[in-house]
Amino acid sequence: MGLWGDRLLPHVIDRACGDRRLQPLRERALAGLHGTVVELGFGSGLNVPLYPEAVDRVLAVEPSDEAWRMSDAVRRQADVPIERVGLDGASLDLADDSADCVLLTFTLCTIPDVESAVRESARVLRPGGTIHIAEHGLSPDPGVATWQHRLDGLQQRVFGGCHLIRDPRVLLAGAGFVELNIESGYVDGLPRFGRPWSYGYAGSARHGFVGGGV
Repeated sequence: MGLWGDRLLPHVIDRACGDRRLQPLRERALAGLHGTVVELGFGSGLNVPLYPEAVDRVLAVEPSDEAWRMSDAVRRQADVPIERVGLDGASLDLADDSADCVLLTFTLCTIPDVESAVRESARVLRPGGTIHIAEHGLSPDPGVATWQHRLDGLQQRVFGGCHLIRDPRVLLAGAGFVELNIESGYVDGLPRFGRPWSYGYAGSARHGFVGGGV
């Protein structure tokens, strides 16, 4: 991806996703995490200080070496072991039924093969396991959605493949997740002109399949 994508963009993402106004979405997403957690899009480790005490270990999937390096300090200070287990959320080198929870925060927007990543999340979850998300995505307001569609191509080119028009609920339901306890709405405190980027989704859903895989 060059200097911008490989070295500079992870710092931009860290700054944007570390905005305190996104904290309520993160807290809602991380509520109920426990046991073995697979975190897709670990990034610079912004979620680490918020892990509940019930989390035993974290298996991190992070494609950016720069973002992983940026997380060094927070990983060293973490109360749980954190292991990098892969680069691609759409192809996890993990066994079926090996995780209690999967966590994605501001990640579904960027994964190129997002449907495969959600199916892989279902595959590695134990029956009854849960997927937890905090994401931005498609707004139900027609005017905002129109601008999201107009800006989506530029957004992808500038911000490493990030989409504005994905709907996390649709993605999760399509992979067989049930009991979608996901709230949505515009992030408080952001200006109206930022609405194409600020429609947020946060919550969890349950793995609806019996046995490994989908």
